[in-house]
Amino acid sequence: MNPRTPVVNNLLIANIVAYLATILLNTNDIYGLFALFPIGSPFFEIWQPVTYMFLHGDFSHLFFNMFALWMFGRGLEEEMGSKRFIIYYFVCGIGAALVQLGMAEIDIMNMHSYGEVWDYMRTPTVGASGAVFGLLLAFGMLHPNATIMLLIPPIPMKAKWFVMIYGVIELLLIIFQAQDGIAHFAHLGGMFWGWLLMLWWQRRDRSRYFN
Repeated sequence: MNPRTPVVNNLLIANIVAYLATILLNTNDIYGLFALFPIGSPFFEIWQPVTYMFLHGDFSHLFFNMFALWMFGRGLEEEMGSKRFIIYYFVCGIGAALVQLGMAEIDIMNMHSYGEVWDYMRTPTVGASGAVFGLLLAFGMLHPNATIMLLIPPIPMKAKWFVMIYGVIELLLIIFQAQDGIAHFAHLGGMFWGWLLMLWWQRRDRSRYFN
């Protein structure tokens, strides 16, 4: 653990503890209370746009989100400072939840049967992906020419292109209605809210950010 990045350290611990809780305790009870459900669902609670970020569907979901948090979050926290970093992280994560909730309402209005609506109402959204996509966006804005080594395929790529390609892929998956159980709107929502917050900070303190 890096003592200079206490927020990242604690986020990693909190996510791992939450995942272990879903394994050791009653998963349905935990998801029912803390995962993100559509606003009209009987399972929706006001705190879910925050708590859903700490739950994950399986180990690979947790691993890749935490790996990205560790990889990009440490440098961003040192650069932004812990206070701004935690604000940024939660703005992206909560913003992603709001976008997901908004799109869920649109989806529900377009459904044609009660059974379809009920199944949708019982389907939760979990994961830190919205906040993590916001971190990717921040890294790309602050260090557009930094080189990122991709895992698959193993090729180097500038951060600005990496972020743009990721965003385009998410958009295309939405356009072509990928039925993969992934909240693509939440991913783009995290990037969008992160972009807004970074622009606001840019206006307030151009010398510190966006040199």
